[in-house]
Amino acid sequence: MSMNSYPSVRGCCHRYRPLPLQFTFSGQEALPPARSHPRRQTLVYATGPQDAKPEYTEIDSQPLNTIVYGLFRRKMVAALQNRDSSEEGYQGIIDLTRRLNALGSPRDTQVLTRRILNSLFPGWLPPAFKIMFARPLPTLSYRLNAFATWLTCQWLMGECEINDVEIDGGEIGQGHGVLVRRCRYLEESGCVGVCINSCKIPTQEFFEKDMGLPLTMEPNYETFECQFSFGKTPLPKEQDEAFQSPCFTQCPTSSTDTSTQCPRIAAIFEE
Repeated sequence: MSMNSYPSVRGCCHRYRPLPLQFTFSGQEALPPARSHPRRQTLVYATGPQDAKPEYTEIDSQPLNTIVYGLFRRKMVAALQNRDSSEEGYQGIIDLTRRLNALGSPRDTQVLTRRILNSLFPGWLPPAFKIMFARPLPTLSYRLNAFATWLTCQWLMGECEINDVEIDGGEIGQGHGVLVRRCRYLEESGCVGVCINSCKIPTQEFFEKDMGLPLTMEPNYETFECQFSFGKTPLPKEQDEAFQSPCFTQCPTSSTDTSTQCPRIAAIFEE
């Protein structure tokens, strides 16, 4: 797939008619309480694909995906003080994610999610990889991590493909990218705040700070595609259009007051 074949996130959040929210959600147990923030005017939009969701039975039944799912769930439960969800399968992951996002501030969620990602590996592995691979062999490291993401994360994100992407310096990195065709995690959570605080920011920080690799993740809120680009430094949040998306009408954690912006996004700029 060429660099120009996947849709851009640019402008995708401004094509929809404002609709009233229909959902409320009561948060679970909290860590440090989230700071209050000024209420702001915004628009709330329906977004994402309008056709039926993909069928994931085949992906979920693959032995490797079953193993990785079980490991990921155990680490999430441990991070939430060993309080598991009563939901089975993938909906249990979404329920745990919503609890995670109810804890403290967005930054608390980001830090805890990055801690979960680190806990998936032996403690020595990320720093060793940074020294032995990322620094002396960056090109190989980008390709290895793109392949590992494609291999182990399709149960979480849905079908993916490895592709060529633009990296730092304007070069095209062959096999440095992973294109998520329709993000299962985003679609099932229905929340831009979950996407930013439980996926994009902590995953980018994990690869940059713990594995020694720059990574940019570019979600498209119109199609629910997401482009991973290993070897590309993320833009500052003030310049990243993913942070400019209004709330989704399908978000179960949004306020019913359509005149206010989701505090989980607004608070990122105020922490």
